[in-house]
Amino acid sequence: MPRRPTVGPSGGNGGVACIADPTRNSIYGRPERRAKQSISLLFVACAALAGVHPAGAQEVHIVRLEVDAAREVYRFVPARVTVRPGDVLRFRVSNGSPHNITFAGGGLPPQVRETLAAAMPNRTGELSSPVLDRPGAEYRMVVPALPPGRYPFFCTPHRVYDMHGELIVSK
Repeated sequence: MPRRPTVGPSGGNGGVACIADPTRNSIYGRPERRAKQSISLLFVACAALAGVHPAGAQEVHIVRLEVDAAREVYRFVPARVTVRPGDVLRFRVSNGSPHNITFAGGGLPPQVRETLAAAMPNRTGELSSPVLDRPGAEYRMVVPALPPGRYPFFCTPHRVYDMHGELIVSK
């Protein structure tokens, strides 16, 4: 009795793989499609090695919230963050919790306030993040389509210690 071909190693054919005809539409795909996929993968790998980011790619910015109470140092590190709309901000507590992130809304046009507030998940106030109560806690937000400019923020629990930062939105 002749053996039936199977795909991949199988005990039914002694571990021999059956290879489909590469000129036909098969489980292995069309040769042209495989070539295009290989070229695309090669391009992405080369761009990654060269440090090139595709146009419009998100950049992730990590801002640490740090406290050294003995030296009376309360700060965001870095204190100034330059971003573009679509970038991701990750505020991460290093120590000295509780912390939060509150954007200063005074002087902002109503539309800008609304856009910024809508980009802040789980707000506890108009432009305030929830309280981050332990080291390692994070607050993540995607920078909305804000007009280029400077947007000050501060930590409400440590505002009296002048714990503040600045979001600089560029084009």
